[in-house]
Amino acid sequence: MPRKAAAPLALEAHHHLLVAVAEEMGAALQRSAFSPNIKERRDFSCALFDAGGRMIAHAAHIPVHLGALPLSVAEVLRSTPLAPGDAVLLNDPYRGGTHLPDLTLVSPVFLGRSSRPAFLCANRAHHADIGGAHPGSMAPCDDVHAEGLRIPPLKLVSRGVVREDVLALVLANQRAPRERRADLMAQLAANRVAATRLAGLALQHGARALTERSAALIEWSARLAQQELRTWPTRRVEFVDTLEPLEVGGPPLRIAVALQRRGARLRLDFSRSDDAALQGLNATRAVTEAAAFYCLRLFLPPHTPTNQGVFEALEIVTREGSIAHARYPSPVAAGNVETSQRLVDVVLGALARLLGPRAARTAPAASAGTMSNLAFGLERAPGEHATYYETLAGGAGASRGRAGASAVQTHMTNTRNTPIEALEQRLPVRIERCTLRRGSGGAGVARGGDGIAKDWLFLAPARVSWIADRHGLGPWGLDGGGRGASGGARTSAPGRAERALASRASFALPALGRLHIQTPGGGGFGRRGSRRQLPTD
Repeated sequence: MPRKAAAPLALEAHHHLLVAVAEEMGAALQRSAFSPNIKERRDFSCALFDAGGRMIAHAAHIPVHLGALPLSVAEVLRSTPLAPGDAVLLNDPYRGGTHLPDLTLVSPVFLGRSSRPAFLCANRAHHADIGGAHPGSMAPCDDVHAEGLRIPPLKLVSRGVVREDVLALVLANQRAPRERRADLMAQLAANRVAATRLAGLALQHGARALTERSAALIEWSARLAQQELRTWPTRRVEFVDTLEPLEVGGPPLRIAVALQRRGARLRLDFSRSDDAALQGLNATRAVTEAAAFYCLRLFLPPHTPTNQGVFEALEIVTREGSIAHARYPSPVAAGNVETSQRLVDVVLGALARLLGPRAARTAPAASAGTMSNLAFGLERAPGEHATYYETLAGGAGASRGRAGASAVQTHMTNTRNTPIEALEQRLPVRIERCTLRRGSGGAGVARGGDGIAKDWLFLAPARVSWIADRHGLGPWGLDGGGRGASGGARTSAPGRAERALASRASFALPALGRLHIQTPGGGGFGRRGSRRQLPTD
């Protein structure tokens, strides 16, 4: 007998209950974590899944994490028998992961006496080191093995007991093992919070009702997405953008999408993107799916619950071995942070072409287009090694009637900055300047947002990695708007000439060395002097 359709009001209430659980997971993780990247920058994400591995709800965390998590959960279900009290750790980029520093922890939730989990909870957190050739594990490398420790699905906890042998293996490959252990235990605590809350909801509402409403929630989201898509044009459009060359004078790396609405689904074909590249620029299939998921969600009605139902409205085509679908042993560190941003740019550009005036309210000009990744390692005290990772804010692209925001994390990232006080208290580093790059946003009827300028002074010798983009050509404008200013980085040190950095570099800095960073502004919207007018609302 078919299940009776749940009322939208009841589904909305159920959606908020589940989102609250995911948000509480995040609060527990953030409060319990030790590293600045997780505790201060909040570089983590939390989500809930049904027994089949379908995402039913997530917190308002990081799009590149959240859209990729379903493939990690699917890999756990495929490869690992689960029992009550288990927790499975993984980061393998070719088995549902993104890049190696993103450690994912998946825990089953059993209700009553069932031998099968009713739900799964998962969180993903970016650790400031996962081993490899460079401190921070975010340097431009040409092989995944140089990027750090690769972890297939392994039980970190078995029936409630932490497996110290697995934990010892993981920590033996880290430069700051005590910090890594503390952050892993925080991830475990977050999943336990979710399991407790789901068990409480099952007692309150009944386990069967909880699972049925979760399935109905996914179906509702799929209907809303498909109803919206049926109103879109069916013509095929293409859009191409690039990442900067691997070497000066070389060809840029091309990322292309062909986009078409087919019935109630949106088909995105990335197969004409360039072959896999060096310097860690390859996105995993999970990252490409996350970019498509994020972009479609931007164009759906605001009340649409964000869950697996949105994926059901997508058909994503990739070519394994390309920059949009990495295969072993292609390096992937920058694919998660840089290529993901360009994937968003090409999808939004294609949607602007497909929808025309309908897209004007939603489709922005290109934002900074880079997460501007800084990682370094140094000795905090003799024999005490520390690693650090941060992404830097840039300018958001403008849209019709709305200027781009300044100094924000855009699109696939949704993290905060590390407070200067927290950084300087923990590490022998000083921030000499952190300010807006006024005027760096692209010109237009609506201006793009401004990037930032940040100057670092290192009080101890450091090994530094810098991964960024848009050093040469700033983010594009839309509807005649101007490009945002490009970014850049340079180093200086006593007795040394100032040196400009490529958009991807790894280098040593002596004590009293300085790093000067500028991030891109967002593209502008609309050409000044045209007859187009801003709306009055």
